[in-house]
Amino acid sequence: MRNVSLIILALLLLDGCTQETQNKFGRAVQNWTGTNGVLEVYAGEKLVKRFLKIDKLTTASATDGKQERPYRFGYGVLDENLNGVTDSDEKKVYFEFSDYSTSYIFYENPR
Repeated sequence: MRNVSLIILALLLLDGCTQETQNKFGRAVQNWTGTNGVLEVYAGEKLVKRFLKIDKLTTASATDGKQERPYRFGYGVLDENLNGVTDSDEKKVYFEFSDYSTSYIFYENPR
């Protein structure tokens, strides 16, 4: 019964939080549990980059932390041969991509 009460209390507290606070809480849970995301980048209909085993994508914050920057970033294994499998010679890299309509992706060179 005590566990049920604690769960109800947590849900009530979460309901009173702002959307951003709820998002931060969700990201914290996701960071703790982990994920196995895939990011694919297309040029028209052609697949040009794929990143595997992404644990999260983060929206960049301004230096003062009050504004978001127009790009997202993360870490993942660069699937260089685009076979959808993490091969032994493929490395985990940093990457970022724009929120603007201009298609670009920045990523760490694994070699």
